[in-house]
Amino acid sequence: MKYCITWIEIVNTIKENNEGIRSRPGTTIVNQKTKEVIYTPPEGIDVLHTLLKNFEEYINVKSDVDPLIMMAIMHYQFEAIHPFSDGNGRTGRIINILYLVLTNLIEHPMLFLSKYIIDHKPEYYSKLKNVTEKNDWESWILYMLEAIEETSLHMEKKILAIMDLMSKTKQEIRGKCPSIYSKDLLEILFQQPYCKIKFLENAKIAKRLTASKYLQALEKIGILDSVRVGTEKLYINVEFYKLLKD
Repeated sequence: MKYCITWIEIVNTIKENNEGIRSRPGTTIVNQKTKEVIYTPPEGIDVLHTLLKNFEEYINVKSDVDPLIMMAIMHYQFEAIHPFSDGNGRTGRIINILYLVLTNLIEHPMLFLSKYIIDHKPEYYSKLKNVTEKNDWESWILYMLEAIEETSLHMEKKILAIMDLMSKTKQEIRGKCPSIYSKDLLEILFQQPYCKIKFLENAKIAKRLTASKYLQALEKIGILDSVRVGTEKLYINVEFYKLLKD
């Protein structure tokens, strides 16, 4: 069943297992506080395969419907199918991002709706339930559009903050460690919230011994903070990590 491969790969990566599509009966979505059953998704491996095939066909259909509305409908459809025993929410949100990239609304997969949905979880489940029980698509679509708008504004603010931090870090390295500064080094420090000697080696910024000295110098002036993970030493970009965490 080729159409299922992408979704299975995503959830298996998230869960770090090979469980794939659920086959056990009795799956329910339950309110964690009241233990009330909110929704009982469809059951049966053949049924789930059929629904996922339909889901894929909907994604690939040519339509005049706005892609953001399409994405909202798709998200409901995937969560209603609930094809996995766990990880459906995270997989669904990743599919959202991939669809926005596919439709050229964003260039990079960086519009994460997770924070908004988690912050508004009761409303999220209520809107999903109302589509199922009352066919109330309008409220659901408006909820998702608001999630996209708020998340977009949040991401724009974060990107500007990261750019500002990069500029400040550049000036700090130039002022306190001018002999080691380079544009390539600065970019490596902001590719992800941690750095290690191998990153500098692979980027041909410096060989191992020199790369180690560079990172130690950056730690000394407070830009990096080293932590040991197993046998490996990682250098955390302190302020960048804080920005990403908020």
